Amino acid sequence: MRSRGVLQLLERVSRSFYLTIRVLPKPVRLPIGLAYLLARSTDSVADTSSLPVARRREILSLMGERIASVHTAPLDLAEVGSAQQVVAERELLESFEALITLLEHLEPGPRDLIRTVLATIISGQRLDLARFGGAGPGRVVALQTDAELDDYTFRVAGCVGQFWTNLCRTTLFPHDWVDFKALILRSIRFGKGLQLVNILRDLPADLRQGRCYLPLQALAAHGLVPGDLLDPASMERFRPLYTPYLDLAEKYLSDGWLYTTVLPKRLVRLRLACAWPALIGIRTLSLLRVGNVLDPNHRIKVSRAEVRSILARSTLLYPLRGSWQRLFDRVRQQPAA
Repeated sequence: MRSRGVLQLLERVSRSFYLTIRVLPKPVRLPIGLAYLLARSTDSVADTSSLPVARRREILSLMGERIASVHTAPLDLAEVGSAQQVVAERELLESFEALITLLEHLEPGPRDLIRTVLATIISGQRLDLARFGGAGPGRVVALQTDAELDDYTFRVAGCVGQFWTNLCRTTLFPHDWVDFKALILRSIRFGKGLQLVNILRDLPADLRQGRCYLPLQALAAHGLVPGDLLDPASMERFRPLYTPYLDLAEKYLSDGWLYTTVLPKRLVRLRLACAWPALIGIRTLSLLRVGNVLDPNHRIKVSRAEVRSILARSTLLYPLRGSWQRLFDRVRQQPAA
């Protein structure tokens, strides 16, 4: 598989992230796309509910060892691939060894960064399976505390911001002055914010799979149990708990926007690749604030037309420094239709 093959596979697996990859500067396009596909392949294993939890955890460990080059023998994932209902997911798992070959041919710096971030992501996936091993449509299991939620969002997304920043720093702007410590902290919060948006948006689907990422401790403080969230009529009771999590996600995305604006201005493609998820994320939060997220028949999401508008506006306004910097607040303040 060549670099073009990674992009083609990525387009089939995730059209939304493909847009981000396409706009990235060429030197980081392959390693970031490769890291995404490896993470997506392990995620596919974690989500294969037809396999016992213990077996999925075992396969994830084997994939982690293969990525880390602890083992050099090819890994046969036919057992998992045959269980995939989506053709693209099956193709992704069938391509795992080709992705490993690409990884092994990268320069040591990017290769080591990918191995580090995948180790963290896989640890989060294995922990997720352990926590929700007994969950299912008839039994909702919740995280215990906000600390567990914070740990989860770091393991599956905050660490990605850290990886992204280290890779781009060494590859694209090694000599530009930046407050790198602050940049890393903001990148972690940025990643955690994007994951928190996903959790808050996908709540009804997760609940029906038996997973509640909002902690029991917070639910109990509002007189709620996870099962209450299966009823859309509980939204008004739920909203006082839900809103502070929306506020936290917004705070993290604001850090993400600040992260974006302090990147070197000459790196137009990199800044746009960071701007788009931040802008789409903050628009999603605006919609979640007024909708009934507990209603499984009405998934709240930014429309394709709005996504296209965000992409176009951010690109057109980029040369206008002040207008572009204010774009995040404008999207945040835009009324929900």
